Amino acid sequence: MKYRALGRTGFQVSDMAIGLWGMGDWTGSDDQESLKSLQLTVDLGCNFFDTAWAYGNGKSDGLLGEILTRNKFRNSKNMPLYAASKIPPMNDIWPATPEFKYRDVFPAKHVFEYAKKIREKLREDAIDVLQFHVWDDSWAHEPEFRETVEKLKADKWIRSFGLSLNRWQPENGIEALRTGLVDAVQVIYNIFDQAPEDNLFPVCRELNVGVIARVPLDEGSLGGKMTRDTKFPKHDWRARYFGPENLPETIDRVDELKKIVPPGMTLPDMALRFILSNPTVSTTIVGMRKPEHVKHNMALSDAGPLDPALLKKLKAHRWDRIWQPWAD
Repeated sequence: MKYRALGRTGFQVSDMAIGLWGMGDWTGSDDQESLKSLQLTVDLGCNFFDTAWAYGNGKSDGLLGEILTRNKFRNSKNMPLYAASKIPPMNDIWPATPEFKYRDVFPAKHVFEYAKKIREKLREDAIDVLQFHVWDDSWAHEPEFRETVEKLKADKWIRSFGLSLNRWQPENGIEALRTGLVDAVQVIYNIFDQAPEDNLFPVCRELNVGVIARVPLDEGSLGGKMTRDTKFPKHDWRARYFGPENLPETIDRVDELKKIVPPGMTLPDMALRFILSNPTVSTTIVGMRKPEHVKHNMALSDAGPLDPALLKKLKAHRWDRIWQPWAD
């Protein structure tokens, strides 16, 4: 397992990490299997975990808290385990837009209420990385935003603060980064979604802000197993995301990618190593509910970056998209 600096936080985090959304809020999730997979990541050297209150109303935070406590906050290499979680928007609307006022989405009372709940679920006095689950840059200079983040740190409720940026809006956060309040940013970055490289990543390098790459497999399409006939249960979020507006073109693009996968490599391997080939990325969070997926994906940390010639080919598969109602 390889480790990278999470910006200026002082944390050295595993470049392959685990996201708990599927464990808390996806169809087919089994708590005992989730705990087994989480424990295996710890045993294999992972030390960074991303969760959110919205993933089952605290369920995934609770699962992670069990693992943190069970391992005494250390992994198999005696490195600290780091937990990142997220405050849900008070108005319960994803994504954030300028029509909403900051005070209606993240008022201080709401933020501290959920920070307290998350601390209790994680069984930690201080949250390593507390993030806002949505963001709009029109709020960057709101006095209450600064006051809240500074108080969270001063009172030692959190060790660092981050933002989870809206889907396909990597530049809608740069103004907040420039306030100096944001230590880490979570953004969608994968073979299709390469837009963060344009403007967000240069600012992160300039300000030494950590980068958490999320949705590395495009919600599953880059796993390579979906077809045009794939259907998810109606109550599963993916049923909306991979509906008729998105699924056909996604499969067409995945089929083109499959043509350039090198011998001995799988499509998801290529997709994950594409992200790890970018040194600006601190860590990428992958959903891994099954132990066999954990073993395979954690091993990719040691596989190294992709060949420059292959990376050049993958640049041509960039897919710039704008947010649609089915996307969140």
